[in-house]
Amino acid sequence: MRKPCLILALLLVALGASGGSADEYPTRPIQVILPFAGGSGSDVIARVVLDRMGQSLGQRFVVENRPGAGGVTGTKVVTAAAPDGYTLVFTASGPLTVNKVLMDLPYDPERDFAPISRVAAMPNLLAVSTKLPVNSVAEFIGYAKHRPKTSRVTYSSVGVGSASHLSGAYFAYLTGIEMTHVPYRAVSQLVSDLISGEVPVSFTVLSNVLAPMQAGDVKALAVGAEKRMASIKDVPTLAEAGYDQPDSSAWFALLAPRGTPKAIVERLSKEVREATSDVGVRERLTTLGAVPVTDTPDELAAYITLEIARWRDVVSRTGIKLER
Repeated sequence: MRKPCLILALLLVALGASGGSADEYPTRPIQVILPFAGGSGSDVIARVVLDRMGQSLGQRFVVENRPGAGGVTGTKVVTAAAPDGYTLVFTASGPLTVNKVLMDLPYDPERDFAPISRVAAMPNLLAVSTKLPVNSVAEFIGYAKHRPKTSRVTYSSVGVGSASHLSGAYFAYLTGIEMTHVPYRAVSQLVSDLISGEVPVSFTVLSNVLAPMQAGDVKALAVGAEKRMASIKDVPTLAEAGYDQPDSSAWFALLAPRGTPKAIVERLSKEVREATSDVGVRERLTTLGAVPVTDTPDELAAYITLEIARWRDVVSRTGIKLER
């Protein structure tokens, strides 16, 4: 009888330890993989929100930038991590939805993660170097249409398959202009080339170009969202400029590896909501051109599926072929 009793005792201890670990989480710093370069819009947003979450949880969030392949490289890393809540990914709509439509991914966005919550959304801007002789969307279209085929206008994005990439391709489709896509791994180089006129057009978020806009080196011609942005109220939407382009806002979300305990996922989702409700955090996000957006884990899972279907429809209707 002693052996069965011993086994039962060990099982009870194990169950108690398992429940306690979820209740006491976190007991050490949490690694967050960010699949974009330091200084990018997603990087800044992540650090603002995660810093506030860390204060609440009593543990640091250690951000590790793993850029590459439009965010796919770093996002994939988390699928192989232990599902214990100590390795997360702060990624974007591109690696989670747009890329699913455009390429074969090394992961399944709908199956390989435990969604936690969206954090923020950022409209993409049609931004141009002030070296271009244009001051409106109409002037830019006229300029692009009169370029010879041997010197097409080039536009940059934060990576192949990103929302900014598809925004540019869809804008070209709507307006009948021809542009050549130039993907960037580092936002700093994208901005440098935008300012110099090397790649004079970009579909990108405000935080990436705010400083050069303030310095007079870059101008925003339009906002790719339903409403104007509070921080740049004088810039019209693409719809106001006469082009009914679908909302191409980039959004950012926090996810864990599949199999992460539900209690930990829900705890983190709650912390995201509390962090983005903080007045200081909201003010900082607004300055960056971001809008706080949160979900429950189930809502985020459903939203990812919905967005994949939406982008698939856009690509199907337009016949856009995106080069890698």
